[in-house]
Formats: sequence, structure tokens, C-alpha cells
Amino acid sequence: MNITVIGTGYVGLVVGACLAETGNPVICADLDQGKIDGLKENVLPIYEPGLDDYVARNQTQGRLTFTTDVPAGGVVDGPESMH
Repeated sequence: MNITVIGTGYVGLVVGACLAETGNPVICADLDQGKIDGLKENVLPIYEPGLDDYVARNQTQGRLTFTTDVPAGGVVDGPESMH
């Protein structure tokens, strides 16, 4: 299942990283370009024990990506979307 998470704060980043850790391809989208640039370099905007390892590992393995382009994140309206 391909997953898009909108927002990379305390909830979105943790959810996205954990879903990627379980093997799902995840795109985390946020409008804050600085935050996304940092995340692409494994600089997290929050502290959660172990989260940095999840983010780094899943980016390296290609399961976790970050973007500011919300439509490119695959956001859809339909039975498979969660808001």
C-alpha cells in the first residue's frame, strides 16, 4: 500500500516513519521547505527516541521520501483516502 502523510510534525513524521519501518512506501508532505530540506538530510524538527534511526534507515532503503509538492504526494479523494 502506498501511503501519503500530510504534515511532518509530532504526529505526521512519527506515523510516516513507523509505517515505512513496517515495509510500506511512504511520502511525507509538508509546505515548509526548510523542514523538508532538513528531513532529506536526516535533520529532524522534533525529538522522539529512535525516530532518527527510523527516518535515516527508511530513506536509505527508499521507503520514506519527503516533498513540499502535496499533489505529487498522491493525495486523492476516495475510499482509499484518510483525512
